[in-house]
Amino acid sequence: MLKAPTILNWFAMKSNKTQQEFYCRDLRSNQYPFHLSHREQEVLKLLVEGHSNSEMATLLHLSVSTIKTYIRSLMNKFAVEHRIQIAVFAVRHQMVE
Repeated sequence: MLKAPTILNWFAMKSNKTQQEFYCRDLRSNQYPFHLSHREQEVLKLLVEGHSNSEMATLLHLSVSTIKTYIRSLMNKFAVEHRIQIAVFAVRHQMVE
């Protein structure tokens, strides 16, 4: 798994751009080389708001296990290892309002 500090380098390498070029384009267009499902977007929003897994499960009428699966999916897509890094990535890249 890629570490968080190298995610932009990896994206830049895949797009044949420098990290700085990719980062600037990325922030202006809000386009990412991955797709978030509607549910992943909901989980991401609640995670950024600081909700626990059980609170998210209650609000979204899902099991805690399903919430954990969505969080793991977000970790994999953002190439991070901790849930707080998901929130930081989302806020820095204006993925949530």
